Amino acid sequence: MSDQKGKIIIKRVKKISGGGAHGGSWKVAYADFVTAMMAFFLLLWLLSMVSTEKRARMATYFKSFSIFQQSGTSFMEKSSEMFNQAGESEDKMSPDMSGKGQQQKAEEFKETIKEAIEAKLGDIKDQVMVDVFEGGVRIQLVDKAGKPMFDVGSSDPTPMASRIMQVIGEQVKNMPNPVSVEGHTDALAFNASAIRGNWELSTERALTAKKQLESFGLNPGRLTRVAGYADTVPFIKEDPEDPRNRRISIILLFPEKDAPPSASQSPAVPKVNPVPAPAALPR
Repeated sequence: MSDQKGKIIIKRVKKISGGGAHGGSWKVAYADFVTAMMAFFLLLWLLSMVSTEKRARMATYFKSFSIFQQSGTSFMEKSSEMFNQAGESEDKMSPDMSGKGQQQKAEEFKETIKEAIEAKLGDIKDQVMVDVFEGGVRIQLVDKAGKPMFDVGSSDPTPMASRIMQVIGEQVKNMPNPVSVEGHTDALAFNASAIRGNWELSTERALTAKKQLESFGLNPGRLTRVAGYADTVPFIKEDPEDPRNRRISIILLFPEKDAPPSASQSPAVPKVNPVPAPAALPR
């Protein structure tokens, strides 16, 4: 009995290093996974910020890239070609791809100019019409009964016209595209004794619009055409004497070819229900 009471029992506890399933090694792998995912989504975000043409150029480059023929070289050497820097034209793109890109740019600019008109010209926005045609974006300053863009029978702009020109000039001046300006009148004739007619008036008003755009920052070197068309291209074909036929057209060209479209080549303007115009309307 005395031997049993004096027996010493030693308990050995085996310690498991690393913590087993409750250790921290999995955190390292998870951190690597999260970092890789963050880099992946950052890459997707950067690609979404690149224009369609640039993404197409990058895709074309990597399709033709061969690690056996071009190993040891950096794609940055051709970055100017892919991203269309100075001296690079879009002729290297396929015709279909270039055309879609130009159309997309035209639509984007249309939305930009419409937002500016809505924000700054809300009270007269119905006299500024913007549409996209095959050659670019056309902005039209249209007369309205009692609200002309120019003084009666002259090329002197009204304060309203100058206000519109300023907003358009601010949006157009930073664009690289060529610009043309056209003047149009209605079919009301001058007096027989007058030494000038609608041809002279429409041309003078186009020149006035051109000068105003230049005063608001447009580079004169971007102008490709300033012309007057009298009443030969009416906005309201059903009523040539409608005041809305008196207008200034500012065309921002997005050409797929070198030659800019003329007024006769431009598509017909959207159909607008004509309203009767009183005989005493200002010209």
